[in-house]
Amino acid sequence: MSGEFCDTNVLIYAYDTESADKHRVAGALTSRLWEERTGILSTQVLSEFYVNITKKILHPLPVLDAVAILEDLSAWTVVSPTPATISRAIVDVALRYHLNFWDALIVQAAREARADVLWSEDLQDGQLLFGFTVRNPFA
Repeated sequence: MSGEFCDTNVLIYAYDTESADKHRVAGALTSRLWEERTGILSTQVLSEFYVNITKKILHPLPVLDAVAILEDLSAWTVVSPTPATISRAIVDVALRYHLNFWDALIVQAAREARADVLWSEDLQDGQLLFGFTVRNPFA
């Protein structure tokens, strides 16, 4: 498998219009991933997206609208963490790169998906990890 892994923050900006510049950039990125069929995410990303888009943004989306988006996004490649994924996230990623657990789990999911790129504003832009590059689309 190869493709481009999207972290939660990128997806939130794609659907939250409050930050116009980030909304435009994230929207263009996710549109390209749809067109090229190269989008990857994880069940963690889907879960975080739902909580944030329905509760934590300035103008939360209605629950059923968020569920419809989740159903659409499930057409992407979706990585589901296993107990081994969690252990590797802790040992191989969090301890090695001094990341918090949740970011390490994102990195490990991208690793298991054999992603080419991990799109996130939470990690160091340009960093090479496990054969893929971290990119901040807003940098």
